[in-house]
Amino acid sequence: MKQVLPALLVSSFVLLGACARDASVYPSLAVRPTEKVGFAEPAPPPPEPLKVDVALDAKIADLTARLAAVTSGFDRDAARAETAARAAKGRAVGSDAWLDAQTALGSLDDWRAQASGLASEAGDLATARAAALEPPYPTLDSIQHRIAAEGNRHTATIDRLQAALPAA
Repeated sequence: MKQVLPALLVSSFVLLGACARDASVYPSLAVRPTEKVGFAEPAPPPPEPLKVDVALDAKIADLTARLAAVTSGFDRDAARAETAARAAKGRAVGSDAWLDAQTALGSLDDWRAQASGLASEAGDLATARAAALEPPYPTLDSIQHRIAAEGNRHTATIDRLQAALPAA
């Protein structure tokens, strides 16, 4: 019992000390350091520097050269089609002038189809990069936009010339 009494006295003093605490003092409601962190997503890491793809650059150079050839060929044939369309204006459907204009428009359609083929090739290259989880390649994006713009120009020119001719 002599051993229990000191332990009982010590524990009662500890418990009484806790009860004697000032009841008007509450825990602080200030923001704790862990509460400052928040739940926002962390910033993404900076992108890795773009690696030069020599094989892709060669394909892009080939596409660029072929686009230049398509553009010059279309412009040359568009001038001929303009002349043929002016000659066919007011002529009857099936006349020689109308048939010449339709033939000239057919050659423009061939150039537009070649531009569409280039757009498909460039799209395939971009798809292959995306499938390999590689980042976008600015030069490839640029040639895709140039090819699309050229295709849109072809369509606008063909539609304008076709509208100037009498409908069949």
